[in-house]
Amino acid sequence: MTTHYRYARYSAGSLMIILCCAHAAAQTQLTQPAKADAQPATVKKEVPAENGAAIASVTVAAERPTNRIDRQVYDVKSDIATSNSSAADALNNVPSVNVDPDGSLTLRGSSNVQVYIDGKPSAMLQGDNRGPALQAIPADDLDSVEVINNPGAQFGNEGGGGPIINLVMKRSRRPGGFGVVNANAGTAGRYNSALSGTYNEGPWGFQGGMNVRHDGRNSIGETVRDRIDPRDGSLSHSDQQSQSNGLNENAAMNAGVTYNLGANDTLGAQVAYSHRTNNAHSSDNYLSTDAEGAVTGDYLRSTVREGESKNYSWTGRWDHKGALPGETFKMDLRTSSATNDYDSTYRNNYVVLPPSGSLQDSSQKNRGKTEIIDYTGDYEAPLFGGVTKLGYKIVQTRNDSSIDYTNIDPITQEGSPNALRSNAFNLKETIYAAYGSYQMHLNEQWGVMAGLRAEHTVMDIDQLTSQVTASNTYTNLIPSFFATYKLDEKSTLRFAYAHRLRRPNAQDLNPFVAYRDELNVSSGNPKLKPAQTDSFELGYETHMFGLETNLRGYFRDETDSILDRKYFISNTVLLTTRENAGTTHSGGMEFTMTGKLLPTLTLNLSGNVARFGQNVIEMNGDQTRRTASSLSGRLRLNWQATSTDMLQAAVQATGKMLTGQGYREPNTTLNLTWRHALTPQLALMVNATDVFNTNKIATVTDTYALREQTMRRFDGRIIYVGLSYRFGGTSGMHREGGQDGHPRGPGGMHGPGVGPPPGGGMGPGPGGD
Repeated sequence: MTTHYRYARYSAGSLMIILCCAHAAAQTQLTQPAKADAQPATVKKEVPAENGAAIASVTVAAERPTNRIDRQVYDVKSDIATSNSSAADALNNVPSVNVDPDGSLTLRGSSNVQVYIDGKPSAMLQGDNRGPALQAIPADDLDSVEVINNPGAQFGNEGGGGPIINLVMKRSRRPGGFGVVNANAGTAGRYNSALSGTYNEGPWGFQGGMNVRHDGRNSIGETVRDRIDPRDGSLSHSDQQSQSNGLNENAAMNAGVTYNLGANDTLGAQVAYSHRTNNAHSSDNYLSTDAEGAVTGDYLRSTVREGESKNYSWTGRWDHKGALPGETFKMDLRTSSATNDYDSTYRNNYVVLPPSGSLQDSSQKNRGKTEIIDYTGDYEAPLFGGVTKLGYKIVQTRNDSSIDYTNIDPITQEGSPNALRSNAFNLKETIYAAYGSYQMHLNEQWGVMAGLRAEHTVMDIDQLTSQVTASNTYTNLIPSFFATYKLDEKSTLRFAYAHRLRRPNAQDLNPFVAYRDELNVSSGNPKLKPAQTDSFELGYETHMFGLETNLRGYFRDETDSILDRKYFISNTVLLTTRENAGTTHSGGMEFTMTGKLLPTLTLNLSGNVARFGQNVIEMNGDQTRRTASSLSGRLRLNWQATSTDMLQAAVQATGKMLTGQGYREPNTTLNLTWRHALTPQLALMVNATDVFNTNKIATVTDTYALREQTMRRFDGRIIYVGLSYRFGGTSGMHREGGQDGHPRGPGGMHGPGVGPPPGGGMGPGPGGD
């Protein structure tokens, strides 16, 4: 059976944007409007970065003084804990970003976030693989984090659409050789170590690295659930208590090379590979009662999981400089793949048999693979009194997954396939896109960027088990607009608008009912449409009390929102699926304050006061409106206690967030770090995360048929002690990047698709397509 769904949406502002031309590209920047005696607009006046691509940004350490017109850039190198922490830890220091211990990521309270590496999507950061990948990438490999709440026309909507968090990896163009070695040991047998280096001479540049990490979070949890009978309102109760133990092993390496053919052409290539295990032991105790309180089931399920993930990528790139000042053409081809396999074995011990009788022991084999082929080209030139850029993109994403479920006789230990819990599913999505952009200074105060992107999507779904196929083809026009107004030498206003798509991923679309445990199953929905989002932002930048201050008011409106939907398919089993369940909107005020309170004390403060709303159609046809107010914040204090000692305290507070049928409760953690410079090259690090052991994930679901409270706590209090040694180049405070006289050092191993190109200017830089 083949089903076809077709739909398209065009923004009301599309015609105006077409007439205005299109939006500036990822590496085309408009910082401050040009003065009368300044250089022409085609020559950008910016702060040069280590990677050779000039950027301007606002940094958590107050090292970069201005925002980019379409994004905020945060310098995570100012966090002295980077030598023994992960990219997930670094992101938790970025305003309005939250990464759970299990790797789930939200931005301004929304989980609809894309994560890019150097402006490009990677298979290792898709779906369930994203969380473990962020926890495996060393934070010391990051140069900065770009938060793009309103992506411009140069950014695609593959991988879900929505806002973008771009991880910009370290690169070095300095001649000669440089390197860094980190080694850290933590509590409960945890450890990590990394070696990376770069060498540049003449037309050649080489860069590479490797790392190993033995880390993870054990957890305990409880789910209290009441099923409400819609006929008479009677309740049936269940309680599930669980615990999970197991640390993961991760090893990774990468290598890259660039070659300058001459003054105008550079070639680059890179390969990367990583391997991670995800073994664990867990147990779940199930207790259920009927409406009268009588126990109807009491048993323990033990699970042993063995699994692994393999990621690889390769990249080829050509950069060409044209005859005009600032004229460039860049062509980039990237292939990345992420494979996840794990086998689980379940054993049941009964105190009270459930109504269904004794459940067989069982095993489950899960196989999943994601492949992304990304081919882009960008042309930029100074034309028509401004900067014009044109680009194209062809990207194909393939997701293949399978589940093999086997029932095991507890006495004979013989297995028999369970066809109802086994499944194979494939999804192929191909996107053809083209965009145009234009940016210019209107006068000394005003600067504008406008853009339009056209995307044609072809999606093929193949449910192999049930032999059901579906296809989905649609075309969208995606506009964006940005403007800046310079009030005075210290103050600037910024405006941003963007229209985005949130495409459902493979898990969202697979209709197969997948087994999680005896009380919980899940399925996707092949009829999902992309959610449509319009987002607006107004920002004000100035200096207050000697601190760089940024205020940003924002509003986001989404239709056809893809939300979780839970309902019972039996007296005890709850199904979680996804539907275009209604509309959502959010708005609020975000602020950052950075700078030195004292010559030896640096402040990084940010917060987000938000209001969320949802209009959801329930399963019984009722329309429910949910609202929530939220306050989130980040506070980091760096104190240079002596010439060789740096102390850091970081508080991370996440506010209340709405889910599809309820909300998530607030959470707060405290991290402490001490860095002692033994020599100009060698430093001792001590880092304690979640000092008060408060890290948790607590959610509440409340519908006409279900009331549920879920809580998971993690062994968050972890202490690491380590050494960081940086070599090469000159010594002392003249080194590049230097906290305590230490250079920033080159990038290390970043996993597939994330390693930065070496010197020679081949890196895509902090940009988009």
